[in-house]
Amino acid sequence: MCGIVGIFDTQGTASIDRDILSAMNESQFHRGPDEGGLHLEPGLGLGHRRLSIIDLSSGQQPLFNEDGSVVVVFNGEIYNFVDLMPELQALGHTFRTHCDTEVIVHAWEQWGPECVRRFRGMFAFALWDRNTQTLFLARDRLGVKPLYYSLLPNGVFLFGSELKTLLPYPDFKKTIDPRAVEDYFAYGYVPEPRTIYQGTQKLPPGYSLALVKGQPFREPVQFWDVPFQPQNLISETEAQHELLDRLREAVRIRLVAEVPLGAFLSGGVDSGAVVAMMAELSSDPVNTCSIGFGDPKFNEADYAQRVADRYRTRHSTGFVAPDDFALLDQLASLYDEPYADSSALPTYRVCELAKKHVTVALSGDGGDENLAGYRRYRFHMLEEKMRSRLPLGLRRPLFSLLGEIYPKADWAPRIFRAKTTFQSLARDSVAAYFHSVSLLSDDMRKSLFSPNFQQCLQGYRAVEVLQTHAARSPTDHPLSLIQYLDMKTYLPGDILTKVDRASMAHALEVRVPLLDHHFVEWVSGLPPEYKLHGSEGKYIFKKSLAAHLPGDILYRPKMGFAVPLANWFRGPLRERVRQSVLGRRLMESGIFNQRYLVHLVDEHQSGRRDYSAPLWALLMFDSFLSNAEESGN
Repeated sequence: MCGIVGIFDTQGTASIDRDILSAMNESQFHRGPDEGGLHLEPGLGLGHRRLSIIDLSSGQQPLFNEDGSVVVVFNGEIYNFVDLMPELQALGHTFRTHCDTEVIVHAWEQWGPECVRRFRGMFAFALWDRNTQTLFLARDRLGVKPLYYSLLPNGVFLFGSELKTLLPYPDFKKTIDPRAVEDYFAYGYVPEPRTIYQGTQKLPPGYSLALVKGQPFREPVQFWDVPFQPQNLISETEAQHELLDRLREAVRIRLVAEVPLGAFLSGGVDSGAVVAMMAELSSDPVNTCSIGFGDPKFNEADYAQRVADRYRTRHSTGFVAPDDFALLDQLASLYDEPYADSSALPTYRVCELAKKHVTVALSGDGGDENLAGYRRYRFHMLEEKMRSRLPLGLRRPLFSLLGEIYPKADWAPRIFRAKTTFQSLARDSVAAYFHSVSLLSDDMRKSLFSPNFQQCLQGYRAVEVLQTHAARSPTDHPLSLIQYLDMKTYLPGDILTKVDRASMAHALEVRVPLLDHHFVEWVSGLPPEYKLHGSEGKYIFKKSLAAHLPGDILYRPKMGFAVPLANWFRGPLRERVRQSVLGRRLMESGIFNQRYLVHLVDEHQSGRRDYSAPLWALLMFDSFLSNAEESGN
């Protein structure tokens, strides 16, 4: 697990400033504190920070082929390198190390851009082929590892593992993209491929990018997508057995490391399944860790302890106190762009705890998207049944009117929020799903933004992100479609971003077996009713785990990894919220409507409404602006 950076003159052979490249590389020191390396030649500079996991004695980067004509910087793990290495040796390639990184340079020599299809793992890498004058970048299929890039007006191409790695370059401009702001206040993060800055992008998951010296910029090319291809129908029993076999194998290949290894254990189904497989495959006790909360409404520590006891793991539990908000000022520098998932706080803490015991940790992330575990999927499918009975032309005026006149009930469980349901029924399926996942609704964002900023948007709406992905979806089944949308947006933009930044802040590698692409492909082809069966999400997953986890863990209500924001904002953070949301930076940005900001703060702190989510988003946006001020232009 590492960090990579680079500077590439796409049109010539301008000299690369070693000090600038070094500053870019050192800005991500936390990602790889073990070693650092640079490579410079005319028109090219590559940098790497290393967290040593496999082949500790060698494998330093940048890493070259035999004659030095191909060089790579790589972040991640190629789990099938032990299979690819003898295949490439049989084809005449000579290896000098026993690390997965060297497989990349020889796979490129042998298969060119198609090499990425042979890799099984999590990766973001950049490879320079001097013979063809090609810089080739690729990101893994599900987006476990990040990769940012920017093509400057002068033809210089920058890239790095985090957005902060681009900032030391003198000509890099931090101009906020209005569309990214609209996206952020809709989703709570900036979805791929956009970033908060104009002219800077994230390479989307499952894409590669080839730049040839002297040739025009080429758009990224997709090399993989979630197939959602229906399989030959198998019985539930057969599916249960095969699911466990595939999960066991996905876990097994992620147990290779020359450093201490363990797992996150939340007390939920997904992490419990991963730990169960690890315990079955390991002769030694598994190292596990979890985070508990002082507030019992948010505490899963007892459930995690039960799984730990069952599998006799070496278990560690840390506790987040009710007033543990000391990290607020660190989050902006950690994420580089606005990021509003408050579970970033406990995620940071659990990574901090894990690093005291291990260098590699397996997690259960990806299970909800893969196997339809989110409650919103159930609500969406209930609404789909109602939508299917009336054409949109009739639904839109009828339910739009009902949505206007019905009182808002944020305090009630969603199933009783008729206003929200009416508003969803007035929309098509994609727009309705967007409405259900939006941090701030369309009406709230319209009230939030100033008239001048709304003009800057030029009619752009955040729902277009989902509409673009829906147009490319390989499936039109209503459940599979929204799973696909989450895999393209929420999974890489929120979940995996959160885990990557929190773990790498502590030089901890996190591996995600439920996002093994072979496992994802197979699960995507299962009948949708095997995933959401009536009101039961992860149906086939839970059935398959009946012999491995207690029933009250398999079937208890999903708790999530939340923090008590509503109470914080009315209590210990009351003044902090007022100062930030109603302060100088947000007003001087020109983005916001001051009267609506006052409304959000007053209504929440009076107890009349729960506006904790939009207030947290505004707090994080203010922190982002503050961090940008401190880092200069």
